[in-house]
Amino acid sequence: MNFYAIKAIYLFEMARTWRTLMQSIASPVLSTSLYFIVFGSAIGSRMANIDGVSYGAFIVPGLIMLSILTESISNASFGIYMPKFSGTIYEILSAPISALETVIGYVGAAATKSVIIGTIILVTARLFVDFSIEHPVWMIAFLVLTSVTFSLFGFIIGIWADSFQKLQVVPLMIVTPLAFLGGSFYSINMLPPFWQTVALFNPVVYLVSGFRWSFYGVADVGVALSLLMTLVFMLICLGAVWWIFRTGYKIKA
Repeated sequence: MNFYAIKAIYLFEMARTWRTLMQSIASPVLSTSLYFIVFGSAIGSRMANIDGVSYGAFIVPGLIMLSILTESISNASFGIYMPKFSGTIYEILSAPISALETVIGYVGAAATKSVIIGTIILVTARLFVDFSIEHPVWMIAFLVLTSVTFSLFGFIIGIWADSFQKLQVVPLMIVTPLAFLGGSFYSINMLPPFWQTVALFNPVVYLVSGFRWSFYGVADVGVALSLLMTLVFMLICLGAVWWIFRTGYKIKA
């Protein structure tokens, strides 16, 4: 294992974050804070409790998860796309760096950024609503696992995309709608039976449900199932990344 190579890629990606601090960290935290102000403080005070939890507190896990999903994909996809765009990816491919080391460097940096953003949003949420964390260890586990999984997904998108427009297609047209319809702002138990069944085909439901359980001990689906679905999606992403490097798809032109 070439730890020097992993460290070099990781520190380079993290340095890019500090150079673009307003865009990388301040922007998602600010936009999420506006959700807390509008939905948590203004609207939430007029809504009934959900599963014994105030509405403002209920949406905290969902908003954190929404930010993590979008930022993980964005950071990882942009991180690997830029070397493709500039042509420097061939230097990485010709260097004594394995595919595993490359993925660890890029995905590790993207996941770290997402965890930092999620932590800042968690602290910021305390300024607007009161909430508790019943299972802090599981909360950290879901936070890290989701960040790594969707950073892998973003890495795949960055390899697949051949333009800046394509980088935004999947996050904007697929992931964001799934996140909004995945129980971020409501419990799927509030839906009619038919739409509850439909919602179970949304993978984000399992992520949000498991993360919310770590806060309040309530969930729309079983915690074990949430964890299993997250792990399955991670394995699918790992398989896709292995196939990409195995075949050289959109890497070795």
